Amino acid sequence: RVQLVESAGGSVQAGGSLRLSCAVSGYTISAYYMGWFRQAPGKGREGIAAIHNDGTTRYADSVKDRFTISKDNAKNTLNLQMNSLKPEDTALYYCAAASYVPWYAPLSEYKYRTWGQGTQVTVSS
Repeated sequence: RVQLVESAGGSVQAGGSLRLSCAVSGYTISAYYMGWFRQAPGKGREGIAAIHNDGTTRYADSVKDRFTISKDNAKNTLNLQMNSLKPEDTALYYCAAASYVPWYAPLSEYKYRTWGQGTQVTVSS
């Protein structure tokens, strides 16, 4: 059974940093396409970062140059390093996985089959 479990999020002031992790069980992360999504109150789910099984990455404009997605194959873990956080980054963050994601739409939630439970990130001004 495939399972994704995000680490605890947290609260931080604007300009600060947080690192999220997603522990993966039931499959080998190196072979899968992985993504990070977020959902702010009253808004739809937004794809913010994705990583191809060859290591290629893609970012939403809203987080580009501030967030970094990476895989730790030895630990079978997906990571999201978030720097220069802004109040508008406040949301529930999810990791997601799929055996295949067409790379013309790596940030589309509909391409991912397995999801974590979500973890809250709050950024205060």
